[in-house]
Amino acid sequence: MERSLHLPRADGTIAAFTPVNEPLIAPVRPAGGHHFNRVVYAAAHVVVDALADNDPWLDRNIDWERTIAFREYLWGLGLGVAEAMDTAQRGMGLDWSGAKELIAHAQSAARGRSDAVIAYGAGTDHLQPGADVTIDDVIRAYEEQVAYVEGQGGRVILMASRALAAAAKSPDDYIRVYDRILGQVKEPVIIHWLGSMFDPALAGYWGSADDMRAMETATAIINQNAAKVDGVKISLLSAEKEIVMRRRLDPSVKMYTGDDFNYAELIAGDDQGYSHALLGIFDAVAPAASAALAKLAQNDLDAFHGILAPTVPLSRHIFKAPTRFYKTGVVFLAYLNGFQDHFQMLGGQQSARSIQHLSELFRLADAARVLRDPDLATYRMKTILATVGIE
Repeated sequence: MERSLHLPRADGTIAAFTPVNEPLIAPVRPAGGHHFNRVVYAAAHVVVDALADNDPWLDRNIDWERTIAFREYLWGLGLGVAEAMDTAQRGMGLDWSGAKELIAHAQSAARGRSDAVIAYGAGTDHLQPGADVTIDDVIRAYEEQVAYVEGQGGRVILMASRALAAAAKSPDDYIRVYDRILGQVKEPVIIHWLGSMFDPALAGYWGSADDMRAMETATAIINQNAAKVDGVKISLLSAEKEIVMRRRLDPSVKMYTGDDFNYAELIAGDDQGYSHALLGIFDAVAPAASAALAKLAQNDLDAFHGILAPTVPLSRHIFKAPTRFYKTGVVFLAYLNGFQDHFQMLGGQQSARSIQHLSELFRLADAARVLRDPDLATYRMKTILATVGIE
């Protein structure tokens, strides 16, 4: 097949491009399973049913077969799955009712395999923020979602709450909520601190618009409840802030990097520690993540960086501002790579990025060697280009 195509550039011109890099071969699952020296979750996307007769901006129709198949793929590469999180369009197309369905389907699949590592987002997104919402309302909302996840036999990722961000008057309100919920959970949870670049409604989380002051509150809550906290995932897109917090945590509490700009260096770590990972980009670059982690487990840092470093420019592009639209790039790459037969998303979010953005994504994916079938990817890229008049 002819791989060359014409891609638009940011300046409005169109230039010929040919993907030339052979794809990175996904590691074969070794006997006994993968053994990494980091705990790694890929936050996974959902596949919609593109043939459903619905109103795509309003209705939710999920292709459960393809959605669960993608989780099986991630498990086969040795990665854990962070389920019903923002990568699955939680709060941007996937509501709590849909999340409950997703959690039930994923947990059913996980029960069928011994190597399935999975944890589920529990938040308050069925509670709409408003002037009449109280801290007690937030607590009850968290309790409802935690109870559902635990009732399914799942582990909890305690998601940041838009309702709490709107209702809280001071850091004391955050202390009250988290102390209450952590005092009730059955197993240690992962606490999720999602920065405002990912969700503007979470600005000022932990009671301060200053991240370092907010960190003081978050760290105090976590360390006070260390027995109930497996780890904390922060998504601030700042390696410096993550390292500061990592060094302040109780030694029993893991740091899970959520930094889709600097994950390679944070996972590698330094002489004072390292981060584990809970990343949306690992949905998109799963084979590279698995291969790199295998090298890291062998203490081969050069090979680790050699595999993972080329994925960082791609990730920085996918997660560029407005960062909350990164899901579009993740799903687009899943389409290019044949994990779904269409480029459709919940809420019509496939329209959230420009054709220039998607074209640069294609170039960077080739450089990162994550186009697993360049012929198929080229054909599908041409299909998308034709919709904007580029033949």
